Amino acid sequence: MSKPTIYKTISSARDRMSKSQHKIADYILEHPHSIPFTTGAKLAELTGVSEATIVRFATFLGFNGFNDLQKQLAVAIEKQLNTVERLAMSRSAYSESERAIYDNFNEDIKNIQSTMQHLNIDDFERAATYILDAERIYIIANRSALSLGTFLQYYFNIIFGKSELVHTTEAAFDQIYNVNEKDVVIGISYARYTKSTLNAVSYAAEKNATIIALTDHFSSPITAYATISLFASSSMQSFLDSFVAPLSVINTLIAYIAHKKEINMGERLQSFEQLWDRYDVFVKK
Repeated sequence: MSKPTIYKTISSARDRMSKSQHKIADYILEHPHSIPFTTGAKLAELTGVSEATIVRFATFLGFNGFNDLQKQLAVAIEKQLNTVERLAMSRSAYSESERAIYDNFNEDIKNIQSTMQHLNIDDFERAATYILDAERIYIIANRSALSLGTFLQYYFNIIFGKSELVHTTEAAFDQIYNVNEKDVVIGISYARYTKSTLNAVSYAAEKNATIIALTDHFSSPITAYATISLFASSSMQSFLDSFVAPLSVINTLIAYIAHKKEINMGERLQSFEQLWDRYDVFVKK
């Protein structure tokens, strides 16, 4: 099935759908950006139908199952445009400066809402446990995603003192050469997915490290190597990605882990405070 016609196909087939299938079709058409994060079970819950009905809906449309339909929907709405194309799209979408400003805020709000709604709590807690138990933590991020990796590594260094940021193509394999099954590797990868990040994560997976992926949707190539994948929406009608929702997931992960490690952190934080005071790091009121 041609990717651009998927939504048209769903709309045109409504006359032949059952009442339950109408509910599924309406949800997909009204919430296209949330579908890449939604499992078949979750979609069944949201639409008030059975999981079997979700599967039958996908096969009714000519797909092998819900996962097949979901992948095609994700590709259709997450078309990977190059920077020039995305800039042109943003200019055509916004004709008034005021609308552009508020629309950007609203898109960030929607990204956070979608991410919250579809967050897998069990996977989130498992990821935190793996990080807490790790012998060493490697954070792999490149290009624009480097900003997320830098923020995460800064706080993990305060909490653990055993984290390392891997972000240069030339030195990446030198940094993770000794990675092993006792380590956790956090790979941050957003469209258009950087090859250097995927290569480093692939190597770590070969070494049996635990891989935690932070990415945008199920069809992201980094999920093929991940032990656990955490998803955060980054959709925006602009030449840049919105990292508000991914940063919110990172904030939550840091806070959750710090809470779990609270008993062991007091002395370490006190030492940091003494060091900051000694070298007059912060402005005094």
